[in-house]
Amino acid sequence: MLTIGWIAFSYLLGAVPFGLLVGRVLCGVDPRTAGSRNTGATNIARLCGFKYGVLALALDLGKGLAPVALARTFTDSPLFLALAAGAAITGHCYSVFLRGKGGKAVATTIGAFVALAFWPTLISCALCVAVIARSGFVSLGSLTLAAALPVCMLLSGRLTYAVLGVVVMALIFWRHRDNIRRLARGEEKPWRRKDAQPGQPEQPDRED
Repeated sequence: MLTIGWIAFSYLLGAVPFGLLVGRVLCGVDPRTAGSRNTGATNIARLCGFKYGVLALALDLGKGLAPVALARTFTDSPLFLALAAGAAITGHCYSVFLRGKGGKAVATTIGAFVALAFWPTLISCALCVAVIARSGFVSLGSLTLAAALPVCMLLSGRLTYAVLGVVVMALIFWRHRDNIRRLARGEEKPWRRKDAQPGQPEQPDRED
């Protein structure tokens, strides 16, 4: 019963659409109908400004980290922790509060995996940031992160988390399928337009 209850709690916490709440409550913008029409932190930053994007990012990270970190206080079972992490990530992608819709799970994945294995996740995040800095594409960095996670988990000897990483990688690639098509066609737009002023919101075309 504890396992089922905690997985349900993890899913429900992951399903809370913090990006939507930040956009509507603090900015008066519904991110589902503007910009990339995504509730993630990247779209919030584009629509509302950098500080609101950071807030959405922190909240999405937190809802991945919290259920796993709390679970560590009463269990050290890798399987239990992996199930809690997977439930939170699934909740973000397929939220009961959004009628089965949701975001692309990158921030929530980072939060969950930080709680599972800090250093392998940090290495994956470093690769993600490096790719974004080099290419200018958040989507390409996100895909790099997703691909790096299972490899880093496996190399660190965490087989259970590596298996979860493969599942999450498939999920993130699926959620980014439109981005992948645009990247392949050379139509993906970079994180920030050249004429955009730092710290100012913008109204981009549909990008992610």
